[in-house]
Amino acid sequence: MPKLWNETIEAHRREVRDAILDTTAALVTKHGLRSVTMSQIAEETGIGRATLYKYFSGVEAILVAWHERQITGHLEYLAEVRDQAGDAGERLEVVLEAYALISHESHGHHDTELVAFLHRDEQVARAQQQLRDMIRDLLTEAAETGDLRDDVAPDELASYCLHALAAASSLPSKDAVRRLVSVILAGLHRP
Repeated sequence: MPKLWNETIEAHRREVRDAILDTTAALVTKHGLRSVTMSQIAEETGIGRATLYKYFSGVEAILVAWHERQITGHLEYLAEVRDQAGDAGERLEVVLEAYALISHESHGHHDTELVAFLHRDEQVARAQQQLRDMIRDLLTEAAETGDLRDDVAPDELASYCLHALAAASSLPSKDAVRRLVSVILAGLHRP
């Protein structure tokens, strides 16, 4: 097959896959995890059930793929904001703030059953490790340039940051999230 034909087919498959993921997430948000069926997803997406089963074995497989796409997008976004900032201290600040805002905006969008289902997966642990490594590397770099404290191991400080940032999901506003990040950053400066 010509290259253009292969690219067209692959683009079509990605579009169908994305439509399935988006439709499933919307249905689960509206009706709950246990109420959504493959038939509903096929109908809402506008594809046949047989086609749907060519892509995914069931609703849970679709949700895992949807969550993986979300996680990948968040990590790519964090890397992008990191790479657009100036020195190590600025890069750390923008990553912490971006992650805190993601946590804040995601809170309350999913029911607890869905969150429990999605967060039992190994991909979440891998993503958390990638995030921890990104923050640790920024902390190391900022400590080497004298911008931040160097009396505590970067791994410990990365844990401190991530645990403190967990509070962002329950804060009432974006301004409160930004204040939280300021407090975290203040704790990272030399005593």
